[in-house]
Amino acid sequence: MRFMMLMIPKGYESAAPGTLPSAEAVEAMMAYNRELQQAGVLIALDGLHPPSMGARVSFAGGKPKITDGPFPEAKEVLGGYWMIEVASREEAIAWAARCPGSDNEVIEVRQVQEMEDFPADVQRAAAGFEQLHNRAP
Repeated sequence: MRFMMLMIPKGYESAAPGTLPSAEAVEAMMAYNRELQQAGVLIALDGLHPPSMGARVSFAGGKPKITDGPFPEAKEVLGGYWMIEVASREEAIAWAARCPGSDNEVIEVRQVQEMEDFPADVQRAAAGFEQLHNRAP
């Protein structure tokens, strides 16, 4: 089962462009990342620049509308993610609980939808999906 662990740092929604974590925070996180890798559960991971450097594309009325960050209405934003593959939801939560997060950080654990989760008609409509993201069928 694949899960995304989504890092939600409080206050990041209003962080200035170019805001970066401290060397100490990165060092602690790298030790955790190596644990995930050594356990054979890590698929991917990345940190994200603050929303002040991003953009949102909405589709009101079916037309794209671009809004540059920061986004004043945002209450929570992503600071990064890990994609892991584990045997259960409980195992994913246990990995999230081991993260060296600070008082202002929350990790949301979400299971990735797998093709077999969908009924046959949806699977037919999504034919070729596996090849889009380079996963073996």
